[in-house]
Amino acid sequence: MILNVQELGFLYRNHDVLHDIAFEVNHGEIMAILGPNGVGKTTLLKCLNRILNAKKGHIYLDGSEIQTLETLEIARRAGYVPQRVETGRLTAFDAVLLGRRPHIGWDVSDRDLRIVDAIFSRLSMDNLRLSYIDEMSGGELQKIAIARALVQEPRILLLDEPTSSLDLKNQVDILSTIAGIVREHGIAAVMTMHDLNQALRYADRFIFLKDGYIHFHGSYDAVTPEIIEDVYGLPVMMGMVGGVRCIVPGLSPSEA
Repeated sequence: MILNVQELGFLYRNHDVLHDIAFEVNHGEIMAILGPNGVGKTTLLKCLNRILNAKKGHIYLDGSEIQTLETLEIARRAGYVPQRVETGRLTAFDAVLLGRRPHIGWDVSDRDLRIVDAIFSRLSMDNLRLSYIDEMSGGELQKIAIARALVQEPRILLLDEPTSSLDLKNQVDILSTIAGIVREHGIAAVMTMHDLNQALRYADRFIFLKDGYIHFHGSYDAVTPEIIEDVYGLPVMMGMVGGVRCIVPGLSPSEA
């Protein structure tokens, strides 16, 4: 396995945010973390690469307890994509090249440049290479952040709502690319998401958080309308459309 989380807990200003979180992520798997706003999805993701320090429990990343790893070593193993991307007067190429920083020695190598080139091509971003990131749209910035994480060649990708700023086509393009890289290279990905349909389409396993606890942890086949209603407080219907499993929300109490 790549990631093993045991009895993780987190407090914020003496308020319990996460309780007894435990799960594993294996090679070639995508896990979606789902749940309502404010339930602790982003907090959990940030604990997984020590941006935030868990108050209890253990996190093992590629066999090593994360508290024993240097920050640079965590960056080599885990590529992180935040919800909001910081901008500056950098070209897109240079911004993505920064993702190679955990691997660069005295100077940028030809291999570093080839890896960046390959990611620009794979994400269909060649037209953005020399554009300045402080002049980009939110969707373009999101693609730059994902590219920067991918060039780290991490063992695991940690993505916080990776498609929140993207249009429908780019959502599909980016998620299918991430899924392809995860399968091809035997790495793993953990994504917080709000779009349940996209999660069902691309993830292998699911965590639904409720009140800071794991309400459900399981595979694609085990996700039911009852679980979703329990977590979100809204009835849903599930069915197959064009070979893809889909969720349709039912009527809210105000519409009934």
